[in-house]
Amino acid sequence: MSEDFLTRADKSLIRYGGSFFPEEIVAAKGTYVYGRDRRPILDFTSGQMSAVLGHAHPEIVETVSTTIGRLDHLFSGMLSAPVVDLCEALVESLPEGLDRAMLLSTGGEANDAAIRMAKLYTGGFEIVSFDQSWHGVTGAASAATYVAGRRGYGPAPAGSFAIPAPNAYRPRFGPDGPDWQAELDDAFQQVDRQSTGNLAAFIAEPILSTGGIIDLPPGYLQALKAHCTARNMLLILDEAQTGLGRTGLMYAFERDQVVPDILTLSKTLGAGLPLSAVLTSHDIEARCHERGYLFYTTHVSDPLPAAVGLKVLEIVLRDGLTARAAAIGDRLRTGFLDLKARYDCIGDVRGRGLLLGLEIVTDRTSREPAPELGAAILDACIERGLSMNIASLAGLTSVFRVAPPLTVGESEIDEALSILDQSIAHALDVGSPRHAAAS
Repeated sequence: MSEDFLTRADKSLIRYGGSFFPEEIVAAKGTYVYGRDRRPILDFTSGQMSAVLGHAHPEIVETVSTTIGRLDHLFSGMLSAPVVDLCEALVESLPEGLDRAMLLSTGGEANDAAIRMAKLYTGGFEIVSFDQSWHGVTGAASAATYVAGRRGYGPAPAGSFAIPAPNAYRPRFGPDGPDWQAELDDAFQQVDRQSTGNLAAFIAEPILSTGGIIDLPPGYLQALKAHCTARNMLLILDEAQTGLGRTGLMYAFERDQVVPDILTLSKTLGAGLPLSAVLTSHDIEARCHERGYLFYTTHVSDPLPAAVGLKVLEIVLRDGLTARAAAIGDRLRTGFLDLKARYDCIGDVRGRGLLLGLEIVTDRTSREPAPELGAAILDACIERGLSMNIASLAGLTSVFRVAPPLTVGESEIDEALSILDQSIAHALDVGSPRHAAAS
């Protein structure tokens, strides 16, 4: 049945990146998805990093069932209580300076809206981001994405610039090279030389996820904000994957005590449903409104996803899931570090809370990425009932991006670690002299 299903899919679907999961999924609940034969598979990617409360959370199911019978979709100029309630709740959860909200559908769409706002507010058009960034595949978001998908689609919009992302595990100029502050200062000197004097914004993820779980070092966001302020640019932070508790803080930028000019949320906000948000200050919103800001879409301010987002926010706050992500994330990190001590092919463990990265290398001396070995480990994990890496794109399988739901249980963490242990041993063919135990 499953083989027939995948054959049908291969004949009828447009392939949109990477490869499809090797079996049909027929159900999902909690931390598990289920194949055609009802085989349970631990979902340590939370779907597309989005099912922050796990699959089919009973309160989300109830919210959808109740709301859809009363309010589903409205003309975009009509407002409903779930929309206003969620916008108020989001503003309440954030520091002063993020005082106005707009609800959309996807992360790429939210980033497009944020970039459009920054251009209108500043009068500039030049957008800077990291060379390992991923912000979406829609127009402006795609132009600010550099980790993949740039070849073959013609020129990017004028004024698209990138600077190197700081990578503590693999420093750009080696361990004896300049520190991240010197690299950042130098990068902005290069931006200044290329700019036509029309800088509008820098868009960044606090943790570059698709780029390899690159966590910006403490102090980096403050320095980045200072560079933006000096050039009258806005700082846009994309917290698609880091928002709503996943890193052990409600929002990842809180660690650095920096308030962005514009914040975008998506993935985690809808707990698996298409919902995103753009938040900014009273001043920026007012000036953009005066200048005719337009981002009028079919699904702006839709009540059904807004009701879900409101329930997600309520559950995360009520159940203390932010603190839980920090605590159970430590359990997962400790397990990864134990495996690192035993397997020389694990070069680095990084990230925060329940957004962790595991980098697979040929050896720890060269730190050369090992995507083929990584793919073999992932395949072995799937065979044993664990899905733990969202990226199947070529060249991105050497860093496992692990993000289980905030509701994941300790026994499920331990089960996943056991499967990963078995899978690494299998992929290395047990005792390979090149990759065997570091000790």
